[in-house]
Amino acid sequence: MRQLKIALVLAIAVVLQSSLPAVWPGFVYADLPLIVVVYVALQRDALQALFVGAAAGLATDLLSGGLLGGGGFSKTLVAFLVVSLATRVMLDNPLARIPVLAGASLLDDAVYVLLHRMLGQPTNFKFVEQASFKLVATTVAGTILLYLLDLIFSERARQRRQLAFRRRVARRGIVKLGRRK
Repeated sequence: MRQLKIALVLAIAVVLQSSLPAVWPGFVYADLPLIVVVYVALQRDALQALFVGAAAGLATDLLSGGLLGGGGFSKTLVAFLVVSLATRVMLDNPLARIPVLAGASLLDDAVYVLLHRMLGQPTNFKFVEQASFKLVATTVAGTILLYLLDLIFSERARQRRQLAFRRRVARRGIVKLGRRK
């Protein structure tokens, strides 16, 4: 069930990545599939993160018309490095995830451009400008989306919501009985 949810979220991210810039050109800088890859990599499941990274990169390569496999390699490398970092450092705090997301965005752009240049493929953008805009947009959008993905996938968050509801019901029962302390 979890793999199906991840595949669905990844498919939605890839479709939104290719269709949202038509609505507003500023959306071209937010890398939604990369955010999903970083989220899955932060869950410390290396094999799943590598598969999601490869699938996200290849799907974005197919829709962008660029070098086929360049995005797949860069996102897979990002997934591997984030999993390696997440297994050594506790990154469950949402504030600790922000620099990881920013670093993943910079690494993804650097590897992607490096692969294009090594293979003699033309790149139609300025690296520093593209990377800086993508860094800001992906970090801002990613901070919000990582929180939302935690709400969707996290078992702890689901248990907290259930316990909060039970506590609220229990408090109402105590107040009605007149035993409030």
